[in-house]
Amino acid sequence: MDVTIYEQRIRRVTEIGAAKVYKQPDQLVLTTQPTGSDSYADAQISDYVEVNFRWQPPLRLVVRAYAMPAADQLRGTAGFGFWNQPFMPGQVSLRLPQAVWFFFSSPPSNIHLAQDVPGPGWKAATIHAARWPFLALAPTAPIGLLLMRVPALYRWLWPVGQRAIGVSEHLLDGALLAEPHTYTLDWRTDGATFTVDDKVVLEAPIAPRGPLGFIAWVDTQYAVVTPQGQFGFGLLDVAHEQSLVLEHIEITKR
Repeated sequence: MDVTIYEQRIRRVTEIGAAKVYKQPDQLVLTTQPTGSDSYADAQISDYVEVNFRWQPPLRLVVRAYAMPAADQLRGTAGFGFWNQPFMPGQVSLRLPQAVWFFFSSPPSNIHLAQDVPGPGWKAATIHAARWPFLALAPTAPIGLLLMRVPALYRWLWPVGQRAIGVSEHLLDGALLAEPHTYTLDWRTDGATFTVDDKVVLEAPIAPRGPLGFIAWVDTQYAVVTPQGQFGFGLLDVAHEQSLVLEHIEITKR
């Protein structure tokens, strides 16, 4: 299905702050305007309302997209794929994060959960924290965060934690975002395969079971999450317009 047909399934268009979602011939454009660090901007489409997630594996997602400006000038986060929106406005409790998606973040973001993969950047990624291995390790988190600050222990022990939270990542060339490319996600019950222009870039051995919701967005926030216990969130000064342009969205049950 092309973007126009997929629009029939979009349950929510989100335009927060200096943000706009609009159509132009054969494209759906998600745009944020220049904004300061005292104001959040988010242009987003999704096919769920609250927790009415609809997607479970096996399925295939195909998206043809690009961003403006190039990745080295983008500020904030952007991407597309499936997640469980761990935090909802007005929600008291948090859901353990689950996602299988293509995800971009700019510095100072530092979501550094995969060993040997930088925190910021354009990535193919999964996380599935709602698993019994993570729940089993959770009581040891306070001491674990301290141990992770010792480089040798981090190299030795973090692969156990990374697998427990179901994290797989591959850093993509940020230059890809500057022009249209076709991104494919084959989401299975036993993992996920990510391809760019029919080239496999990541075979993830663990993926969420769902249900999750589809989302595509561009915004002006940053996040810091590391095994060493660094956590932070905030908003960025963005001096220019920036957009995620969607030319094709297709979701097919397998």
